[in-house]
Amino acid sequence: MTSTVTLNPGYFAKRSLADWGFALLAVLGMVWAFARYSQAMDVYEQGILVASVPAAVALAWFWRSTRTLMLVVAALSLLAIYSYQGDLARAEQVFWLKYFLSSQSAILWMSMVFFISTIFYAAGLLLPGQGDQMESLGSRMAWVGVALALIGTMVRWYESYLIGPDVGHIPVSNLYEVFVMFCWMTTGFYLYYEDHYKTRAMGAFVMLVVSAAVGFLLWYTLVREAHAIQPLVPALKSWWMKLHVPANFIGYGTFALAAMVAFAYLIKQQANETRWHKLTPIWLLGVAMCFVPIAFRVRAVAESGSSYWLVYAAVSVLITAGILAARGRIAERLPSPEVLDDVMYKSIAVGFAFFTIATVLGALWAAEAWGGYWSWDPKETWALIVWLNYAAWLHMRLMKGLRGTVAAWWALAGLAVTTFAFLGVNMFLSGLHSYGTL
Repeated sequence: MTSTVTLNPGYFAKRSLADWGFALLAVLGMVWAFARYSQAMDVYEQGILVASVPAAVALAWFWRSTRTLMLVVAALSLLAIYSYQGDLARAEQVFWLKYFLSSQSAILWMSMVFFISTIFYAAGLLLPGQGDQMESLGSRMAWVGVALALIGTMVRWYESYLIGPDVGHIPVSNLYEVFVMFCWMTTGFYLYYEDHYKTRAMGAFVMLVVSAAVGFLLWYTLVREAHAIQPLVPALKSWWMKLHVPANFIGYGTFALAAMVAFAYLIKQQANETRWHKLTPIWLLGVAMCFVPIAFRVRAVAESGSSYWLVYAAVSVLITAGILAARGRIAERLPSPEVLDDVMYKSIAVGFAFFTIATVLGALWAAEAWGGYWSWDPKETWALIVWLNYAAWLHMRLMKGLRGTVAAWWALAGLAVTTFAFLGVNMFLSGLHSYGTL
């Protein structure tokens, strides 16, 4: 008697023709970029470009939805670059640049689309019989928002070089640019979990924090004209910035995602609670959302934008009231507590890994820029507090089996700490990292 052993096909044998076609396009894109822009890149940037190709291919093979995203972003970014013809003034002369593909136009469209996505996700939680359809529309709009954010980022990068070779830089150097990055990174990570767990019900909560960031971004653009591209200060003219800042904001984005999922967990847990004083998570959300405009008015940084923050506070009150009134319906649509807990854990684990990398890279950058790895600058101190907070959370999770309510409350508290490290330090403190002052 003979037996036949069937071996599973190898990793590369599972690749489709479309997978290999994308890999070929990525390699050709790298060759074209070298041929056209190598003179504007230093050796570190060239290394990043080479490393980005296998990274992009691996991501596209692992999560095929990103293949379409990257192709759309690349095609429209190249169309915008071609349309400029080396002249920044064409941003006001070419129709699709002026209204769609210039960096500021794309980012404004991103802002609107993320708001619409949040509304669709919320409608999916609240409208009986139409939840799946509304959430599907919310998901599609979230993908469009991510694409627009990336297009705006790529085109802004090119526009900075059109201003002048000494001005050109990757757009991760100020609050305006990193808020755009926070929005698309947070949304992108959420969309992965949405796809992985086959549920869109968490979208309304996660997109709420993205919409809050968009709200700040619009105010910052309106009042401070922050969208204007500025030359880098000397300390930021370093290749470390290209690594440290994105890694940092993967941490910020996933920590925010975990906190909003934790909030959804607490809503699920307290769906049938009738005692108003027991509905603490919802009340805290309202207080936190209203604190933002209050803090800005107290600091007198919204002189010409006072009415904007009044509207922001009013919308915050309406959202809180809506969650209170519809908490039972919302809880029914949310996935199981086990799924919410798992997403919360995985988000914090990913964020902690990248935040650790960012902290190490920041220390190396500080040594190069200021002659020391650590100076107890306010930003550094609060980054350490954030790191210790999530290190303790993960330790309790892995060593002591931390789950459920305590873990969710801790994740929510972590968002407060992270928000202060990200934005509060710039508002209330000063130091070596005061590049994004309000």
